[in-house]
Amino acid sequence: MDLEQIQLALRANLDEKYQAREQGLTLARKAIRLSANAIRAIHRSDRSDGTQLLDEARLSLDEALAAMTEHPDIRYAGFLHDAMKEYAEARVTYALVFDLDIPSPSEIRVEAAAYLNGLGEAVGEVRRHLLDQMKRGDLTRSEHLLDAIDEIFYLMTSMDYPDGMTGGLRRTTDVTRSIIERTRGDLSNALVQQRLLHALQGQSEPSG
Repeated sequence: MDLEQIQLALRANLDEKYQAREQGLTLARKAIRLSANAIRAIHRSDRSDGTQLLDEARLSLDEALAAMTEHPDIRYAGFLHDAMKEYAEARVTYALVFDLDIPSPSEIRVEAAAYLNGLGEAVGEVRRHLLDQMKRGDLTRSEHLLDAIDEIFYLMTSMDYPDGMTGGLRRTTDVTRSIIERTRGDLSNALVQQRLLHALQGQSEPSG
């Protein structure tokens, strides 16, 4: 047994794995940062900037995947899942804010668990946009957004699989439920106030 040769082979393998991990981790963090910046642009209604940032995030994800192709143990270590989840959140937020169809996981090329958790995270961002619409008095648009996040919640609750398969979806679903309940309460109060205001305005109009 030539331990020196074994040592060299082991070191070469681990050096390659380490380099793949560092490259993949750096790119995954970049994708997360770009996705967060895209969401900020979306909330500013800057569709062009949001699109560009999402494209850059996708490119970082692709580069991370390529870097770890030969090392599946690193690819599934968790940080790539987090990056895909943030990217999915940004893409779904983009679609809902700009009134587009929600993209499928295959369309945005993310895995099922990351997509599902990204859907749930997007609900919080859509709540923020919905409240902005309420402040502007656009309650019809707010109702439409509430319907959309309700549909997301129903989809999430239909995924009855172990948390190990879904990346902890049960907790995300619980948080999503709480967000939707608060949002529904806020919108209901706003609608009641709007009807009351219209009723008072109608009574104050001169007859004849």
